[in-house]
Amino acid sequence: MGRFTLPILGFLLLCCLLAEATTTPKYKDPTQKLGVRIRDLMNKMTLEEKIGQMVQVERTVATPDVMQKYFIGSVLSGGGSVPAPKASPEAWVNMVNEIQKASLSTRLGIPMIYGIDAVHGHNNVYNATIFPHNVGLGVTRQVYLQIQKVNFDPKLIKKIGEATALEVRATGIPYAFAPCIAVCRDPRWGRCYESYSEDHSIVQAMTEIIPGLQGDLPANSRKGVPFVGGKTKVAACAKHYVGDGGTTKGINENNTVISSNGLFSIHMPAYYNSIIKGVSTVMVSYSSWNGKKMHANRELVTGFLKKQLRFRGFVISDWQGIDRITSPPHSNYSYSVEASVNAGVDMIMVPYNFTEFIDILTSQVKSNIVPISRIDDAVRRILRVKFIMGLFENPLADFSLTNQLGSKEHRELAREAVRKSLVLLKNGKSASQPLLPLPKKATKILVAGTHADNLGNQCTTILNAVKNTVDPTTQVVYSETPEADFVKSNKFDYAIVVVGEPPYAETAGDSLNLTIAEPGPSTMKNVCGAVKCVVVVVSGRPVVIEPYVATVDALVAAWLPGTEGQGVADVLFGDYGFTGKLARTWFKTVDQLPMNVGDKHYDPLFPFGFGLTTKGKY
Repeated sequence: MGRFTLPILGFLLLCCLLAEATTTPKYKDPTQKLGVRIRDLMNKMTLEEKIGQMVQVERTVATPDVMQKYFIGSVLSGGGSVPAPKASPEAWVNMVNEIQKASLSTRLGIPMIYGIDAVHGHNNVYNATIFPHNVGLGVTRQVYLQIQKVNFDPKLIKKIGEATALEVRATGIPYAFAPCIAVCRDPRWGRCYESYSEDHSIVQAMTEIIPGLQGDLPANSRKGVPFVGGKTKVAACAKHYVGDGGTTKGINENNTVISSNGLFSIHMPAYYNSIIKGVSTVMVSYSSWNGKKMHANRELVTGFLKKQLRFRGFVISDWQGIDRITSPPHSNYSYSVEASVNAGVDMIMVPYNFTEFIDILTSQVKSNIVPISRIDDAVRRILRVKFIMGLFENPLADFSLTNQLGSKEHRELAREAVRKSLVLLKNGKSASQPLLPLPKKATKILVAGTHADNLGNQCTTILNAVKNTVDPTTQVVYSETPEADFVKSNKFDYAIVVVGEPPYAETAGDSLNLTIAEPGPSTMKNVCGAVKCVVVVVSGRPVVIEPYVATVDALVAAWLPGTEGQGVADVLFGDYGFTGKLARTWFKTVDQLPMNVGDKHYDPLFPFGFGLTTKGKY
């Protein structure tokens, strides 16, 4: 060996080391294949960094220190969790970016993913467009029962997905916990309003909202691989896996007692469609199947969803979902962590006690209670979604989409959806004497009821919609709870009575009686006993109305119409016709429940698929 050889070798080695240090890592190189990027990044990650990716925390605890120290993979806004009251989209963008900058300053610079509920529009955000809730959207199709065929125009629901994605992105958020593809089999369930239908085929059809949210899959995409088509789209989340709409007596988060055949034929089909359409994430249900908590059900999460259906996105828990594996919740958190992670849940919505979760899971991996292969599977899936979304290339949001929030185009779309989601259940005391459409020109009309002019009850004011629609010479009198003598003495041409359910969410909505509370029934009696009336029911599900049907002249199911109540008046006054068909069976009494189309004891007040039609001007 010559005397210059060693120095030359040393120099070459130094050059190699310097070259390696200055070369962009493969995981940061968008020209590399997806699998190469994932493997390269995972090879560089410590156990702490991997477990951090599996954690989703609430925005109120997502300080820069927390994001940097614990390598947190995801942040969310819980219900009502906002940067400030009436925060502008710019304020949202700034908040999300500040959290993201902390993530980018970590050793590997892995961006976090920010998620939020946006099931029927961006409902956490001031001035957003709120579309009719899913219970109404399921109505916007025609059903021909005689040949058991669903005739579905996917354009409306897909457009709603596209508009929702734009409004979510307008606030700097790239991930929406939607759609809810529950099949509500019992309207006593407090979340039935989140379900498109009792019939799985309608729910399957409504998964067309996923390409609206995420974008159309590229040609020749592999089944189960998630897809998000750029900065105007969001990662979607099919939820709640699986059977959440089938619990006994509709009790929220409870037990769905059903055979394997029943589960797979009723509650599972919409997941097939979601995965085929490239849904990025799946959220696990609080509920149980035949006594087994879904958050701990390895057979269905890993065995069926991941292996059999070949889902390649990530599985996320519900809010404190793993805590509720035990009763009472959080009573054996170590077991909850082990059971949920080993079942196949990849990202845990903690959302506050993240250090407890991290400490327990780290200890369990080091003790071989949770295998490192399970951690790697979870992280690989999370990173796959982040890479596919383009988060590594475009981690920070800008203000370019802020004008999309509550835009005129989106509000017009929501108004169209309201028109198409209304169901006309009765029209006149006889078919030869219909009451609807109402004449715009009248001497004096009455608008009454608890839900006519109360934003807290129905998110819009139908009273204002009526005033905007009638002829300028028509006198509109509003009385929330008029007495019968008042109605008789005023000689109204006709009355519009708007009644319904009080606002509720989730478990607070569970109801065994499903009645319209007073003063709703009294108002219907006082008004409809004295003048021709149309009753508009605002509700998240069918409610008890049989006692009132004979006394009212016309009856309309308006469900939960969202912000664009003008769509109700559009149809009441005949600018557009009624076209909606029930996506749920309307029962006579709660004693019949559960009762769904196809049941042997099927004896409804209004059957699945029912809906009278009228002709409109447009």
